[in-house]
Amino acid sequence: MLFTVAKFVAVSLCITALIALGLIASQKSVEITGSEGLDFTDAILQDLSALPDPSMVPMRDGTDLAVRRYGDAGPLVVMVHGSGWNGMQFHSLAKTLGAQAQVLVPDLRGHGANPERRGDVDYIGQFEDDLADLIAATKAQDQKVVLLGHSSGGGLVVRFAGGAHGTMIDHAVLLAPFLKHNAPTTRENAGGWSHVLMRRIIGLSMLNTFGITALNHLTIIQFNMPRVVLDGPLGRTATTSYSYRLNTGFAPRGAYADDIAALPAFDLIVGADDEAMVADAYEPLMAGMTGKGRYRVLPDVGHLGVVDAPETLTAIQESLSDL
Repeated sequence: MLFTVAKFVAVSLCITALIALGLIASQKSVEITGSEGLDFTDAILQDLSALPDPSMVPMRDGTDLAVRRYGDAGPLVVMVHGSGWNGMQFHSLAKTLGAQAQVLVPDLRGHGANPERRGDVDYIGQFEDDLADLIAATKAQDQKVVLLGHSSGGGLVVRFAGGAHGTMIDHAVLLAPFLKHNAPTTRENAGGWSHVLMRRIIGLSMLNTFGITALNHLTIIQFNMPRVVLDGPLGRTATTSYSYRLNTGFAPRGAYADDIAALPAFDLIVGADDEAMVADAYEPLMAGMTGKGRYRVLPDVGHLGVVDAPETLTAIQESLSDL
């Protein structure tokens, strides 16, 4: 009897693995033209003349994380950039907030000018460990910690709050956060920004269910980065695709409601004209999961523009004053 059961289980696992491998092999990456997606015009015209040189902060695996620093007193504010981009997107905001806070702006692992492996990490959850290491290496005794994230970076802040290190943060700022591909706040393909290799994701998810992670380095999402960015002076800092393990760890968990419920007090700010997210869907969704949020929808502001909107700066300054 036991032999029969074991044989059945073994055959079922083999069939599942074959289906998963077939799904993975059936889909390849494609050429992204950059003809649609997000408007990076203001991002590439940003004045970077006073951009600080990055310092290197060692992580638990011995890898150094590139971090730019602004200000040296007040709450500790760690800013997490969005998908495909890097910490330079926060330069103007961080420079101003440096008068009120100690601001850290990392280039997440796999991103920036000179990553060890662009678009990849070692394991799901490594971003959370890196942020925890960065906070632990910098935080002074009794210093309040604010974790701020834009787009996928906002999703990572939500994931961080619901994970093992969530108690390290006292406040969160979510700028047009990516909550999940199937959340009502996310437009289809993020408004043309992303091309998802869904069959690969399904196949890899099946393998991961059984603890098989050997193929987690494979690409499962590509970004429609405009040619004006890729061909310009900041092109070398752009990241146009992610592995399964990086992308999985850059968003809330499947049961994203649990991560949202674990957030500390937070500000959520989104532009009414956001191309990738549905601005009016955040509060109806999240208010039923937590009562700790303050929501602002900014008129005439898009997905990338929310970072440097004057209303965003004012809202963050008010929250820092309340800590």
